[in-house]
Amino acid sequence: MIRLAKIKEIDQILSITSACASYLISKNIFQWSEIYPTKEIFIRDIEKRELYVFSDSNSIVGTIVLTPDIDPEYKSVKWLTPDHNNLYVHRLAIHPTEQRKGYARKLMDFAEDLAIRNGYTSIRLDTFSKNLRNQKFYELRGYQRLENVYFLDQSTDPFYCYELILNK
Repeated sequence: MIRLAKIKEIDQILSITSACASYLISKNIFQWSEIYPTKEIFIRDIEKRELYVFSDSNSIVGTIVLTPDIDPEYKSVKWLTPDHNNLYVHRLAIHPTEQRKGYARKLMDFAEDLAIRNGYTSIRLDTFSKNLRNQKFYELRGYQRLENVYFLDQSTDPFYCYELILNK
């Protein structure tokens, strides 16, 4: 089941992203760390009603943030569509023990359905340049890779921007 996250679930959400960070680091993918994502970021996401969780058998196994707000780092990107009426995906995470069960696909199906139902023009996101699995995941869904952005507090390596134009 996919639903909006609750403040009382912050510790569960942080344990998922912490496990993901450790898993990625074990694969030499330095995308997330103790610096990002933070409790404060997730609290803000919940307060804005933009953080969703995926639960299976009463435990949270994944998260996704869906927001209409553009990050400053995205302003210079030459997107496929104008900078309005776009939905942005952030912090998609599935606990490593629950990966390869289709949960990320279900979260992205949810995101795309929500975007279509609400009349968004496109979905935009970024993924770490060293995370080949994520790149393949989005490209197989029809997302087009565009320019690079940098989040220097996370890594000196680039993050690749992707966009999917939604058919109305």
